[in-house]
Amino acid sequence: MATNEVHISDAGTVVEITIKDEDAAVVDVSLATLKQITLQEPDGTDHVKTAAFTTDGSDGKIQYSVESDVFQSVGNWRIQGKVELVAGTWYTDIERIHVHGNL
Repeated sequence: MATNEVHISDAGTVVEITIKDEDAAVVDVSLATLKQITLQEPDGTDHVKTAAFTTDGSDGKIQYSVESDVFQSVGNWRIQGKVELVAGTWYTDIERIHVHGNL
């Protein structure tokens, strides 16, 4: 997951996640019926957001462009992707991102 430094109330930060199988091979999610990214605050509060394909899904990548009301807590956030396909449901490894304060 590549992001720039994130601050409270940032808007437009793109969180991108790649869906991989247990062998770390990219999963083609182009036929996914559900694409979500969950952003979890340091206190455990979840923000479940609908994700979009970064390209066409064949590369396993989904993304979410953060709105200004999401990152409202300073600290270490956890982020996880989820997709549902006819063949099953996949969750990504949990990533971490640090949200910084402002002056």
